Amino acid sequence: MATARLLLRSASLLPLRRSPLHSSGFQPRAAMASDAASQFQKIQIQREDTTFDVYVVGKENAPGVVVLQEWWGVDYEVKNHAIHISQIGDGYRALIPDLYRGKVALEVAEAQHLMEGLDWQGAIKDIQASVKWLKENGSPKVGVTGYCMGGALAIASGVLVPEVDAVVAFYGTPSSELADASKAQAPIQAHFGELDSFVGFADVTAAKSLEEKLKASGVAHEVHIYSGCSHAFMNASPEALKRRKGMGLTDENQGAIDLAWSRFSTWMGRFLGSA
Repeated sequence: MATARLLLRSASLLPLRRSPLHSSGFQPRAAMASDAASQFQKIQIQREDTTFDVYVVGKENAPGVVVLQEWWGVDYEVKNHAIHISQIGDGYRALIPDLYRGKVALEVAEAQHLMEGLDWQGAIKDIQASVKWLKENGSPKVGVTGYCMGGALAIASGVLVPEVDAVVAFYGTPSSELADASKAQAPIQAHFGELDSFVGFADVTAAKSLEEKLKASGVAHEVHIYSGCSHAFMNASPEALKRRKGMGLTDENQGAIDLAWSRFSTWMGRFLGSA
């Protein structure tokens, strides 16, 4: 997959650090932070001949938001994002589909391995099934958001999944092999860091290329670039900051995070409405 190859090439320049606390590559679910995990309802969704887990948080019958993981998997930080989203405005019902089927990476090399093995077309089907589940279970409208790998998939869903009502993507763009953003059907808002070094995937050039494609699509769109921010700048928990620093990403900008969340709130509120 071209998107995966772009991200893998960029990631190969990052230092690989093995945590001294773990001898194995994949973190079991039980090792996740219990405070975040306890807020979610775990549900299984079936599509075709495949069943996958999703994690749901927020009030029933509210507008839905499918929240897509970074290349790490369904870890503490994507759960933090989903909890935050569920509490924005009048509230949303946030759903995280487990695209890796239970595996979570602890370091860059493992994240590379998992993303490289991802069935991207299958992931789009997971997203579509998740959107449909939310609509069948009380959400009148459903948006999709995602981070890094999930950002690319979120944009792709705005092209390929007609049931999606709005998209907000963070620092990721799909390859033309996966989805052509000039054919987007849903309104798309996208966020990028000025200093992002993931060339062709999430850097300023990729952001500007996406903006041109969205202009051609004719859908409502916004592309925002945050000065002084690098990749994954939305990840602000102590654990995430430690992981980012281990990857050489040392910027911290709460102002940019707050602005991005404000823009997220306005966009989803505009296209999904309130419960």
